[in-house]
Amino acid sequence: MNAYSKILVAVDLSPEAKQIIARAADIAERHGAQLALVHVVEPLITDGAYELMPALPVEVETTLVERAVQFLERVADEAGMADTPREVRIGSVKREILAYAGELGCDLIVIGTHGRHGLATLLGATANAILHGTQCDVLCVRVGEREA
Repeated sequence: MNAYSKILVAVDLSPEAKQIIARAADIAERHGAQLALVHVVEPLITDGAYELMPALPVEVETTLVERAVQFLERVADEAGMADTPREVRIGSVKREILAYAGELGCDLIVIGTHGRHGLATLLGATANAILHGTQCDVLCVRVGEREA
């Protein structure tokens, strides 16, 4: 089996992101691989035609992107990865993660997943979509509460 050379770590803004980044950093170190971080902000629906959903100001999306950039900077710095490329994108989580992985030529995507019951929720919607949408390896790091 060939060593990994380019690893993409896809994280949300949860405290568990540090656990996912640490696992990916360990793999990158063992394989001498380059590491990159990505977070995707899903676009907000601002169409007032949805009666039950009030229109949201455009500034909200900008704030979400700024918060994500700051979060990635902080967790990368805390993990000693100040020079690690970081990307915040707006769009479909699955589509943007897969697109960025393709642009970088990644051979491994690391993503977190919560252990839940049932086949459909085993990996979580995002992790499952990534797993079935890419040709490269995917490592799902189990985060959150673990059952005894």
